Amino acid sequence: MNSWIQIPQKSLVQLAGAGFFALALTGCGVQSIPQAKNATEAATAEVTNVYKRRADLIPNLVYVVKGYASHEKETLEGVVEARAKATAVTIDPSKTSPEKLKEFQAAQGQLSQALGRLMVVSENYPNLKADTGFRDLQAQLEGTENRITVERKRLIDTINEFNNLVTVPPTSFTNMLIYHFEKMPQWDLDSVEKTKVEKAPEVKF
Repeated sequence: MNSWIQIPQKSLVQLAGAGFFALALTGCGVQSIPQAKNATEAATAEVTNVYKRRADLIPNLVYVVKGYASHEKETLEGVVEARAKATAVTIDPSKTSPEKLKEFQAAQGQLSQALGRLMVVSENYPNLKADTGFRDLQAQLEGTENRITVERKRLIDTINEFNNLVTVPPTSFTNMLIYHFEKMPQWDLDSVEKTKVEKAPEVKF
């Protein structure tokens, strides 16, 4: 008795066709396009989280600085005002418009500049620089700024990958037929002016 299971030729053809179809779907963007979109949304959320962490550090930082340099009123108020504006502007990871992204970047850039001015002022107060609480906040701020840089670069890369999938054949054909996703607005760090705005405040010890 033959132990091999006999499979009709027609079934073999159908199985092969199904396998080819599944492979084709995998390679033409049916899976990769929504996966890339999910990745961009996750990366956007992470960027906003680290910006929020920075904002959360600022009240304590301002409080400590004020204890040693209360007459630096203009600088302190500038940080508080910039923080208020930055926290008021939010972006939705699932539907970020170019205009909203530009507004968000501008607000965060203004806060970076205000923090930079505060760090410069702190250099004039040796007792402030020696304060343990201030030094701890400086370290946390520096770590957060570095994290912002890392996560922002990751977001730029994921947006670039998604935009390629929805605009470059053959995956763009799948997007056109099934998903109809638009290109996502990209973080613009190329221009000199925006590079200045986005520069992290220098934290010195």
